[in-house]
Amino acid sequence: MPLTPNLTEVGLRARRRIALRLLPFVFLMYIVNYIDRVNVSFANLRMSADLGFSDRVFGLGVGMFYVTYVLFEIPGAIIVERWSARKWIARIMVSWAVITILTGFVHTARQFYAARFFLGAAESSFFPGMIVYLTHWFRLRERSWAIACLYAAVPTASLVGSPIAGWLLGVHWFQLAGWRWLFILEGIPALVLGIVVVFYLTDWPSQAQWLPPDERDWLVGELQAELQAKKKIRDYTIMQAFCDRRILRLIVAWFLALSGALGTVYWLPTFVKRLSGLPDRTVTSLLLIPALIGIVGTLFNGWHSDRKAERRWHAAVPLAAAGLMYALLIPVRHDVPSGIALLLLGGGIFYAYYPAFWAMPTMLLSESAAAATFGLINSIGQLSGFAGNYAIGFLNERTHSLTASFSFLALVFVAAGGLILSLRIQNPLEGSRVLAPVAIAPPEPAAG
Repeated sequence: MPLTPNLTEVGLRARRRIALRLLPFVFLMYIVNYIDRVNVSFANLRMSADLGFSDRVFGLGVGMFYVTYVLFEIPGAIIVERWSARKWIARIMVSWAVITILTGFVHTARQFYAARFFLGAAESSFFPGMIVYLTHWFRLRERSWAIACLYAAVPTASLVGSPIAGWLLGVHWFQLAGWRWLFILEGIPALVLGIVVVFYLTDWPSQAQWLPPDERDWLVGELQAELQAKKKIRDYTIMQAFCDRRILRLIVAWFLALSGALGTVYWLPTFVKRLSGLPDRTVTSLLLIPALIGIVGTLFNGWHSDRKAERRWHAAVPLAAAGLMYALLIPVRHDVPSGIALLLLGGGIFYAYYPAFWAMPTMLLSESAAAATFGLINSIGQLSGFAGNYAIGFLNERTHSLTASFSFLALVFVAAGGLILSLRIQNPLEGSRVLAPVAIAPPEPAAG
């Protein structure tokens, strides 16, 4: 079926039915995933003091997650593409649930490192697998919105997780501190959802018995037509995709952006606590503000990016704005109200870049090359979770100040935004219309 800018009645019905069935469930899965991944940031309001951990120990422990997380990103994304999304995602969710629960029983730094190490291995490839899964169900022109719905789960996880964490940190049941119950109780939903996934998700549109035949045929035809359109630009193999300079530039940009994003996610509760001296429950309540900013920004930016058929600026501007907040924080950090306001703004604005960024690789690649590239970009980028968090812990401990950490975060956010703006990406669905000033750049000549 040829691609048309206007949806037919069948297309409208299909798109609505697919969105209502898949996006809320995908959104819920990612909320649970992110709560389990970053609940350690809330637990640290008490955990490090109870166990005698320094900032460097905590930063290293947080980073250990990403050492193993990167190992299975690429093969995991290809498994989703070539085997079964629902079976692989179910395996991921059940295994990470068990390890999250066990994290509530750590007592030493080595046990903490081990728990984070195995959590990374268990959870690896969940995110790129979800991105690949969405490409099976949403056309290119709607993909940024679909990814925005997925990524809105990240700030929503803070919105949901913050008050729960604030409450649990104050309990002491069965001789166990509240931060331990934080891990134990928050691991259970992933276990339940992992079982539900097997029965609820459908791997491919052609297998969807819940779609009427005309809607199913329409979607399969549209996705096949898109695939052929992309092949007219260039049909990449996996290795060619890995060597493309634009993909390499995306990898570096993602690494820098994620250094700032993950540094913010894991350290924001600690930053707010140290800057303000407020009680734990007040700190967790304040963190609802960046969560709300993140939800609105992600959904609006994803929608606006699709509407304008533009990706670079929609990805770069939120990153540059977050960097600016941290840069402004340095001279006013002793003014508590202003410092907290900038922290909360910086902690929410950056979320908006996610949907526009992840729509870019699908404009360059298709099928297994795209799936593998999702894994490659995310796996290398996730190493920033180790490097960035350890760097912040090291800088805090070495300088006995937050200034160096704020400078680090400002630098990586701004650098990531600038690198994204340097990309040139052609829109395969609109011929001569491009999502950059010029069309696809030819290979750069070798130096010398």
